[in-house]
Amino acid sequence: MNARRFLYGPGGQLHAPWRIVAFIAITFVGVVVVQSLVGPIFEWSFARVGLAGVDTSSWVIAIAALGATAICVRQIDKRTWREVWLDRSAARPSALAYGFAVGAFAIGLPVALLLVAHWMRNVGSPPGSWTPAALRVTLTLLPAALLEELLTRGYILSVLRESWGWTAAIVATSLAFGLLHFANPDATAGSLGLVTLAGFFLAAVLYATRSLYAAWMAHFAWNWTMAVLFHTAVSGIRMESPIYRYVDSGPDWATGGPWGPEGGVPAALGMVAGMAFMFAARRRFDATPTASRASQASLVSEASQEN
Repeated sequence: MNARRFLYGPGGQLHAPWRIVAFIAITFVGVVVVQSLVGPIFEWSFARVGLAGVDTSSWVIAIAALGATAICVRQIDKRTWREVWLDRSAARPSALAYGFAVGAFAIGLPVALLLVAHWMRNVGSPPGSWTPAALRVTLTLLPAALLEELLTRGYILSVLRESWGWTAAIVATSLAFGLLHFANPDATAGSLGLVTLAGFFLAAVLYATRSLYAAWMAHFAWNWTMAVLFHTAVSGIRMESPIYRYVDSGPDWATGGPWGPEGGVPAALGMVAGMAFMFAARRRFDATPTASRASQASLVSEASQEN
């Protein structure tokens, strides 16, 4: 009886810590299974279409994390996809476009300003074809962004929100998001602090839209803007960048140094501005009479529903 109380709550549901442990354990098992079954297929398929070099590990782990989410939500918790903001409504095109636009603008404008100030400069790059390189980088960034969202703002955030509320859950998962990047090249206390702020920024996208897909698109757009458009480092990682490559030529507090522009103050201001915009939009939505909400092509059409 005591063992049951240790594992389960009065309603017969696993306590939050054990649900999180189950999610992590199932994800690890899933990685082994998915790698064995489809890992070689991914590698063969990308090579077949001339895209050898795409990081297939992110695809494998993202599929495993998505499968673990499905098992935990549907089989362990006996709930729906809405609990992790992956339901059909969360996948509405307006939410995806909203997330992508917010993510791209929040980092794109700061980088553009650094270029105007000549605090970033083009050092050139070996010649090559821009389009295939952009496609390879895109196919690497897309599952990587999904994976990090599933691990930090998916099931785990949902469980913590249920137990602690939105604020504490966002703080905890944002700190975890920062620590996930500890082993990245050229990581510093300052760069990890900025990544933690990015965790709050992406959580704000989720909170405003009630869509993990939107947070995924914001995360992807943030990285894609730096890696594909500007050919800068992304969290200390250099990616394929033919024809041109931008590096810092100004103070590290602004440019982020080797970590890349997301480690600088302008990027922090971009995220803060983005969060302010999203919360202002949510307040305006909450103030709109219920009868008129159905007629809006709203970017936050689910934001008024508290789970």
